[in-house]
Amino acid sequence: MTLDDLRVFVAVCRAGSLSAVARDLACTQSAVSQHVKRLERETGVSLLERHPRGVVPTRAGRVLEAAAAEGIAGLDLALRRLRELVDGETGAVRVATGATTVRHFMSEAVVAFRQRHPRVSLEFRTESSSRGCFDALAGSDLDLAWITLGPPVRGIEQRAVVDLPWVLAVRADDPLAARPSVAAGELQDLRLIRLPPNSTSAAHLDAACAELGLRFTFDTSVADWDTALLLAELGLGRAVVPALPGHAVPGNQGPVRLVPVRALRPLSVGWAVRRWDALTPSARAFADTVVDCCRRNAPTTGP
Repeated sequence: MTLDDLRVFVAVCRAGSLSAVARDLACTQSAVSQHVKRLERETGVSLLERHPRGVVPTRAGRVLEAAAAEGIAGLDLALRRLRELVDGETGAVRVATGATTVRHFMSEAVVAFRQRHPRVSLEFRTESSSRGCFDALAGSDLDLAWITLGPPVRGIEQRAVVDLPWVLAVRADDPLAARPSVAAGELQDLRLIRLPPNSTSAAHLDAACAELGLRFTFDTSVADWDTALLLAELGLGRAVVPALPGHAVPGNQGPVRLVPVRALRPLSVGWAVRRWDALTPSARAFADTVVDCCRRNAPTTGP
């Protein structure tokens, strides 16, 4: 059993295809299959089930995949830390984020970090959801992932950075625009723009409403918070969205008015990592810089 055997096996489990992994590794499907067969011989169990559309790990395969993925990730991080110790502060910090995360949560931190650490590059990988960020973090050499905090995920540590209050986004000429706040119960009478249906933020909003015995009516579904704000700006609907750093609430964001919905439990966002104590010094420095900037610019909802 070699490290290459384990790397290939984890890749096959994630891709669900021997041929896809062979293409990625620029080798033959037979070579990929040999890695898996060697593991099966040494463990004495079947690790993959063949199906018409690909392969899936068996129960034993899932056990090995989880252990191998965690071990490989830890080893990759350790090797990167050793290189930094030898080479000094160089290299890269690799971050998984949502589509608009950098602009809303990290723009100030990126500038500050680059000024302090000019020899370290920042690499961002866009994912469509917190679930995608978790998967990317577990299956690659990424250092950090910016996520909406959710239930525990095996092998991942989550740390809250800032709580985002919920607001109702409406056009400045909307009858609700002049309100200092809106009661959550009033939203049941409105037709709203729905946050991405499979997102953690949408699930959090649903849970916060359920705590109050509320159920909203949705007209339109969008891919991200920015699109919800844009539709509200165009007068095409009203949206319940998190207030982002730098926003004073209530307040005007151009032609959009943000009205607090104080009864709803805030949305927590922050960092996810495999292990905080295994972060490289550069990755920890970037994470801390983002924390400082976010907390300094945390949205407020007034009295």
